[in-house]
Amino acid sequence: MRALECQTVSKTRQPWPSTGDGSVAVRTFPVTFLHDHTERREDPRWHLLAFAIRGHLEIVTDDARRLVPTDHAVWLPAGTAHTSIMRAPISMRSIFVAARLAPRATAVRTIAVEPLLRELILHATRLGALDRGIPAQARLAAVLLDQLAAAPDVAYELRSPRDPRARRFAELVTTAPGDERSIAELARAAGTSLRSLERCYLAETGLAVGEWRRRVRLFHALHRLQRGHSVTEVALESGYATSSAFGVAFRRQFGHAPGRSR
Repeated sequence: MRALECQTVSKTRQPWPSTGDGSVAVRTFPVTFLHDHTERREDPRWHLLAFAIRGHLEIVTDDARRLVPTDHAVWLPAGTAHTSIMRAPISMRSIFVAARLAPRATAVRTIAVEPLLRELILHATRLGALDRGIPAQARLAAVLLDQLAAAPDVAYELRSPRDPRARRFAELVTTAPGDERSIAELARAAGTSLRSLERCYLAETGLAVGEWRRRVRLFHALHRLQRGHSVTEVALESGYATSSAFGVAFRRQFGHAPGRSR
């Protein structure tokens, strides 16, 4: 088992549940990382709700990169290969649901975690696991599943291109969001032309390549704000000439002013 910072895991809180059999419907995995941590996993037996009560979380699947602010979570159906990128300090409260209990929950979703759902997650985490053989826990598991199904979806995701050259461009942008090179220059660095790149991004992500890059920068900006950096500093490193222009773009993307994310 990997070393965990600042938190131990009880016997009922297995980090990677070993089986979906038996009467256990839900397992939990609370952990705090004091250093950035990346985890790649895929499990056909358990659905996963990736939820951070503190810190910056990103979930990357083959088709998209999903930003997960602290009042949101990502539902990953059993068998979904994904990478969790956790920016420290971060406190995770992951929930594993036996795949057989939600056979139709087959779509990856980014959801808003409203107060009732948040409290259910935290209560389940304190219990460690929910066993259907215990009536009170069986009822709690049923309510948790109902709330997960009813949670509103949010569009905090960026579709990922499939074309290898477009993926190289995406890697350049996500690795250095503040890179001042033009899109045409980055396209050449990725081994393609601006025209080919524009055509690929529209077809495979539904966004113009410039808009895709803008969203990467705003996702990065949100992470920097949550780490306590000033609005002015984040605006400049995200490619905006003024804080006011950055504020307009940020508000349009996330629905609130940048200062609320600090």
